[in-house]
Amino acid sequence: MHFDVHPLNLVIRAAVVFLAVLILLRISGKRQVGQMGATEFVAILLISNAVQNSMNGGDNSLSGGLLLAVVLILLSLGISYLTYKSRFFESIFEGTPRMLVHDGKLLEKNLKKELLSKSELRTLFRKQGIHHFNEAKSAVLEADGTLSIIRYTDLVEPQAHPKPQT
Repeated sequence: MHFDVHPLNLVIRAAVVFLAVLILLRISGKRQVGQMGATEFVAILLISNAVQNSMNGGDNSLSGGLLLAVVLILLSLGISYLTYKSRFFESIFEGTPRMLVHDGKLLEKNLKKELLSKSELRTLFRKQGIHHFNEAKSAVLEADGTLSIIRYTDLVEPQAHPKPQT
């Protein structure tokens, strides 16, 4: 168990890289995380390779790698705990949902904020069996990148069933 770099140096490097990559991914938007295409997947792979040396600082020892893994897992758990306990941290690290369709009308301003084109949104709608925006009462891009749609047909109350006779 020999470190090529001081363990505290590794801990600080791991924390800085983890938080920097997390912030960069948050800046890139919800859609990229939830609907990762080939471009985003390649970027993630290359980012992991690019930041490896900045985290290990030249330490290629087994103990250094294990320490980095522990630090990354603890940081992930810590952020999960913070987002569970605090709405403030939840909005920072996980984001907030954004309405894209309201009363059947497309909210183009919100689409632009999410860097989502109409054709991309149409594709997401079709995947849920909806062919026109006006079929939806609302559509919300959730913080995790998934699309939640409430159809007008979902709002129709089912007919009351007669009570069984006893």
